[in-house]
Amino acid sequence: MKYIERTLERKFLKMSSFFKAVLITGARQVGKTTILKHLAEGQKRTYVSMDNTMARTLAKSDPVLFFQTYKPPIIIDEIQKAPELFEQIKIMCDESEERGLFWLTGSQQYNMMKNVRETLAGRIGILELYSLSKNEVDGIRFPNEMDFSLACLQQRQACTGKNDVVDVFDHIWRGGMPDAIYADAEQRQEYYNSYIETYLMRDVSEEGGITDSVRFRKFLNACAALVAEQVNYKTLAEAAEISQPTAKEWLRLLQGLGIIYLLQPFANNELKRLSKTPKLYFCDTGLCAYLSMWLTRDTLMNGAASGHYFENYVIIELVKNFSYSSVKANLTYYRDSNAKEIDVMVEENGLIHPLEIKKSANPDRREIKKYEIIDKTNLERGSGGIICMCEEVIPIDGKNCFIPCNLI
Repeated sequence: MKYIERTLERKFLKMSSFFKAVLITGARQVGKTTILKHLAEGQKRTYVSMDNTMARTLAKSDPVLFFQTYKPPIIIDEIQKAPELFEQIKIMCDESEERGLFWLTGSQQYNMMKNVRETLAGRIGILELYSLSKNEVDGIRFPNEMDFSLACLQQRQACTGKNDVVDVFDHIWRGGMPDAIYADAEQRQEYYNSYIETYLMRDVSEEGGITDSVRFRKFLNACAALVAEQVNYKTLAEAAEISQPTAKEWLRLLQGLGIIYLLQPFANNELKRLSKTPKLYFCDTGLCAYLSMWLTRDTLMNGAASGHYFENYVIIELVKNFSYSSVKANLTYYRDSNAKEIDVMVEENGLIHPLEIKKSANPDRREIKKYEIIDKTNLERGSGGIICMCEEVIPIDGKNCFIPCNLI
């Protein structure tokens, strides 16, 4: 299988030239090891995985001897399985002036991240990798950072083909797991089934002590049924026959393992009566479609949930875009007690970019009237619009456009 270039590569190399250690976190099987091995080609860099029992035992019992055996510069895979190494990595970082000595991968589990931040503060850069975005699969690289302005969108438009609903839903249904990208329907089903049985079940029992796999599977299915809606712990708890505090804990665990993404509600001191409940999305739409038994792309595309899946896809592509870009952005959604809602607000550089998400190729332009809510706050409104299935960028007014979803 040929290597698919990842957008995170640029940022990773930049951080590696600045920090002495860089950690890539993310869900299982999204390509963390592959990207590091690819970037290490032609370098003399040791590789060791903590899945290897002998290496792990040595790391746990004698970290000093471990690093005499496996000398830096080094790639250490699944570092969360040997937290004993962090203290020794800190000592070695302080003894050397060399940058990029330690390239680490790990699942972003709560305990590990706490450990890393306490031990390696100031010495380590932490980046998150998600499953493949549609543009990565299609081999499209955009020349600019996204600011939702007409000029920026037109520049991006020049790099891609026309937006196409079948093409988009093919990606939504397939998901972005590197191993499942080129699988046929039957192989894909087996892939996701074994992904849940082998990786997920093992991780949740190790991390959260969850041994009841039947209830946990019900919980996963309930999450998939609530995709792109506000989290409802009561519904989740009832579906899996567990208590609400347990449902909360299980969701936090799935978030830590990079399976679920919770979009937080917008908060501003000047606006009263705002919703405080996050919205639930899957980091990989293919896993979500598998859990809800959408067996083909077309049944998903024409089914009742297609709008929710489209929204999930757009949110996660935005998350990936800003996670890999040089611009830091905060993503939230707006909902008040009058049920006024803006699907996503991208807060970046003191500006708020309001965005609606519609599966239609010709959505109602009056949707942008809602954006005036932002003018009541102390925040400035930047460019925004409606992300939809239109084929090309079309301006709505001076600040907003119809934005084809393949440009994000």
